[in-house]
Amino acid sequence: MPALGHAAGVMPPNWSGPLLAFTALCVVWGYSWVLLKIGLLDAGPFSYAGLRTLLGACALLALLPLLRRPVRVGRWRELLVLGLVNTAGLVGCSQWALVEGAANRTSILVYTMPFWTLILGWRLLGERLRGLQWPAVAAAALGLGCVLNPWTFAGSARSTLLALGAAWFWALGVIVVKRIQARGPIDLLALTAWQMFFGGLVLCACALVVDEPAVSWTPRFLAVLGVTALVSTGAGWALWVYLLHRLPAGTASLMTLMVPVVAVVSSSWQLDEHLAQSDLAGIVAIVLGLALLAVHALHQHRSVTGTAAPE
Repeated sequence: MPALGHAAGVMPPNWSGPLLAFTALCVVWGYSWVLLKIGLLDAGPFSYAGLRTLLGACALLALLPLLRRPVRVGRWRELLVLGLVNTAGLVGCSQWALVEGAANRTSILVYTMPFWTLILGWRLLGERLRGLQWPAVAAAALGLGCVLNPWTFAGSARSTLLALGAAWFWALGVIVVKRIQARGPIDLLALTAWQMFFGGLVLCACALVVDEPAVSWTPRFLAVLGVTALVSTGAGWALWVYLLHRLPAGTASLMTLMVPVVAVVSSSWQLDEHLAQSDLAGIVAIVLGLALLAVHALHQHRSVTGTAAPE
């Protein structure tokens, strides 16, 4: 499950804890794309997305008191709007895209979110592109052209549009979080849990409206649902918030570079999904663009704090 936003954090004197959390999170979130594809064998996209986000939200809400974090945060209208965008929109579109699309291509397209965030930030927040952001956007445009492959019309057009729609919802969610935080501080983990809960309810309602087939409660589905809800969503978000508190924003954002890479490798191995040469070229260009964005964010953090990056 992708991040809502980034916090500055504090540079840790000991990297062992963050490095372990970083590795675990890359594996959990990357491999979850394989499980999301498998889950569709026994459930419709909205049913599965609604169930896993609701279970994940309940796990996070149960975790809050153990971590001595607030459960009630108020500002319910803002959380509902965020839930519609960041859970119903992002999770719903990405899960729907997997119905016809391969897990590897879908994950790459969804993780183009940082580039759409720049565009929305420019249009909605008046943020201008600076420095390395320009070549990053150029690399992303080149990579997207290779992955979308419009000259051969490869892949499902609907799946591609849904995956890009998920990336746009994710980017819009970042903008919404920025505006929520600008109105007053709010606990990030509690915000995540409640918006996920509200969005999960909307996804379950969508499953009823579109009249999806009944969920087949096979041992396979129960296992996949449990892992994606409790591990990928619940534990994954706890690890992510931990990293946000321990690392600078630029360093934490490097994590997003590895998640689609793990997704591509694992889906190629387990789902036998093979990438065309144009896909591989596009992935390289997109990862290069993401790396440039991460370097730009880390440079900004160092300029503000005056601290050097660790060796």
